[in-house]
Amino acid sequence: MRTADVARRAGYSVQQIRNLERDGVLPPATRTATGYRIYGEMHLQSALAYRALAAGAGPTGAKEIVRAVHQVPTSRALALLDAAHARLDTERTELSRAREAAEAISSEPIDDVRASDSMDVSELAAALGVRPSTLRHWDAEDLVVPDRDPVRGTRRYTPAQVRDARIVHQLRKAGYRIAPLRALMPDLRRARRLEDVASALAAREADIAARSEALLDGAVALGAVFSLRRGAT
Repeated sequence: MRTADVARRAGYSVQQIRNLERDGVLPPATRTATGYRIYGEMHLQSALAYRALAAGAGPTGAKEIVRAVHQVPTSRALALLDAAHARLDTERTELSRAREAAEAISSEPIDDVRASDSMDVSELAAALGVRPSTLRHWDAEDLVVPDRDPVRGTRRYTPAQVRDARIVHQLRKAGYRIAPLRALMPDLRRARRLEDVASALAAREADIAARSEALLDGAVALGAVFSLRRGAT
């Protein structure tokens, strides 16, 4: 196959195929007497495996996995693929815990509270198991903005703000980045809190499922590469 043939069948541009060869994702192509690249089924299946794995494990992780298939021993490729699946399993576990925690936290009553129920930065950090600097960062990013002591100017977290911090903590553990959370928090502070958290977690669950399916597709293509390698030896 020519470079254009592999590109068309793999869904890439000609330059992207050359880049994948340069990065070791595709084994070196043979060359004609005039210097044109000639690719085979191994190159096509490697490109297809990378495309699927990139959607499941990210471009860097996908390159590591497919490069390892072309190395001896190939057991490292299997270990890297197992690690990618394990990371997704961990994300699923964290997501489940975040959903349970968010439901419990959102249902907690905050009526009839007293000033003494507020917490300072150190107290809340200890309760959440995070560093005080993490809470200060959330404040700077408008995720959880505490009140200020009118005399000393120190941060004081009301029960409602403590609840916000606990939800942010769970969502961060579930893999949410700062920017999406910043956009979500105004809605979470209003009456639809639990529904919005559930919707956000459902979106995260769909993302994990899509990446898991991509890893499955990538594993099928990797199996084809393994078979081609065995046939060549």
